[in-house]
Amino acid sequence: MSVRADTAASKPLRADAERNRRRIVDAARELFASHGIDITLDDVAAHAKVGVGTVYRRFSCKEELIDGVFEQRLEDMLATAERALEAKDPWEGLVQFLAEVCEGMSADRGLGDVVLGSDEGCRGIAQVRSRIDPFFEKIVDRASASGQLRPDIAVSDFYPVLGMIGASVEFSSAVDAANWRRYFTVLLDGLRGDGVPRSTLPGRPFTSEEIDVAKAAMHRRRR
Repeated sequence: MSVRADTAASKPLRADAERNRRRIVDAARELFASHGIDITLDDVAAHAKVGVGTVYRRFSCKEELIDGVFEQRLEDMLATAERALEAKDPWEGLVQFLAEVCEGMSADRGLGDVVLGSDEGCRGIAQVRSRIDPFFEKIVDRASASGQLRPDIAVSDFYPVLGMIGASVEFSSAVDAANWRRYFTVLLDGLRGDGVPRSTLPGRPFTSEEIDVAKAAMHRRRR
């Protein structure tokens, strides 16, 4: 009898724990979208109206919570990359992928932080990103091979390009949240090949190692 009573009593506790977890994730999702990932677990607890200890029982650190909120978003991004690679027109495939990523970033500041930031401590996000990267490289290679993407553009150039769009989103948000698309179009024109004479690009593409250093530095600034 005592075993059955204990088992019965434990069920509401498990339901409460799951309900609290959903409240925490929902609260974090809202805060990340509006403020970016530079918030604390204390902020999340206050927004979820639960104790800080409850948050730490579900998530031992903020990186685990970031994983819980954004891993599925990156899975969706992977599906977008797969569709873009199947596009008949290589340029349209590239634009389709970039546009959907930027749409997501414009609606969710935290997603922009995740896309442009470090994967440090976020194992789920790191695993999905490692699956996205080969697709994106193929998307860029197709557009370049078709002559529609200027030949001096490297895959690593797209990280600062997305950063420019992120800055445009932030700049435009107080006046016209959708106006970032104007500057997105300007950037696309700068990426196009099409035989149109282009200026010589200053500098050089970052190496993969340099991209990792830059992302880690951005991550440290946001902690």
